[in-house]
Amino acid sequence: MMKKIAATTIMITVLTVVLFAQDSTTSPLKITGSVDAYYRFNPGAEGSGFLNNLTSFTNSSNTFQLGMASIKGEYTKGKAGVVLDLGFGKRAEEFSYADEGTLQSIKQAYIYYSPSDKVKFTFGKFGTHIGYELLDPQLNKNYSMSYMFTNGPFSHTGLKADFTLGGGAGLMVGIANPIDVTSPSDGSAPKTILFQLSKVASKYSVFLNYAGYFGAKLQMPTASSLSQIGLTASYTVNDKFGLGYDGTVQFVKDETISKSKTWWASALYANYAASNSFGLAFRAEYFSDKKDAVKIGSNVLGVTVSGNYKVGGFTLIPELRLDNSNFDIFSKNAAGDPTKSTFSAILAAVYSF
Repeated sequence: MMKKIAATTIMITVLTVVLFAQDSTTSPLKITGSVDAYYRFNPGAEGSGFLNNLTSFTNSSNTFQLGMASIKGEYTKGKAGVVLDLGFGKRAEEFSYADEGTLQSIKQAYIYYSPSDKVKFTFGKFGTHIGYELLDPQLNKNYSMSYMFTNGPFSHTGLKADFTLGGGAGLMVGIANPIDVTSPSDGSAPKTILFQLSKVASKYSVFLNYAGYFGAKLQMPTASSLSQIGLTASYTVNDKFGLGYDGTVQFVKDETISKSKTWWASALYANYAASNSFGLAFRAEYFSDKKDAVKIGSNVLGVTVSGNYKVGGFTLIPELRLDNSNFDIFSKNAAGDPTKSTFSAILAAVYSF
């Protein structure tokens, strides 16, 4: 009960700051936020007790659900600043699955300092640099998440340094707690090495990413050793059409196996803006977990088509998704008969400000 009261108090305090900040257009405090809700229909999950969902944030079927209420405050003055990004709801809880209590409400909380326009230090908890998709729904074109996002890192708590190298190139290096762990209970927990090399131009961007730790005495929280490398890229064809790519491979070892297991995935994204108010988003992802590294034990091809209807800060997202596996990992009907494929339909609404 006290944890719930504390979380509510934090939310009320932040909302008070929001209302106060609206009266000052010159304030160094910037406030943004969002609320999302959805309805997911999956015929195979009807009465079977199995949701036919192996990805994050849409773990329901045939019910209305609140995704997340989120609010983010950023204060900058001179060369330094602070970011507090809070989320409430199942989406935020799944994102902070390795934390407990009020820590689950903290999506990001960090301090940054830029001694020059070419160097920036960040200290605290921040979202991962790996992957194409992001936690906040208004930042994605598809509402449901990829298998890569679900099984890759969510966040890091530590220290990182970003360097601007010139010509659109950048370098990030950092050190953090074990992946997704905000506050380890074991002081001997291993540290995660973070790395990113990037190139950003007017029509394209490329990011080479790495995160890994080795030699954990305890599972923190999912493996004693973990190493992941990924490549993310985007290309703007014209003002209406854009392409994206995400590919990654992860080597994971827990205390029950003598050698690492591997999963890998690759996804293509295509986004088309038919008008200022309507767009279409396509995602095709191939996910391979033949060695059962993340307990799926199969190869899965997921194809998702989403519409985006926007009016101001409001976005309505109707979505169709088909997942097909080479093994019977889904449920066909209320009796729970196994099948290789499953179809889902989602209607989601997001409001961001």
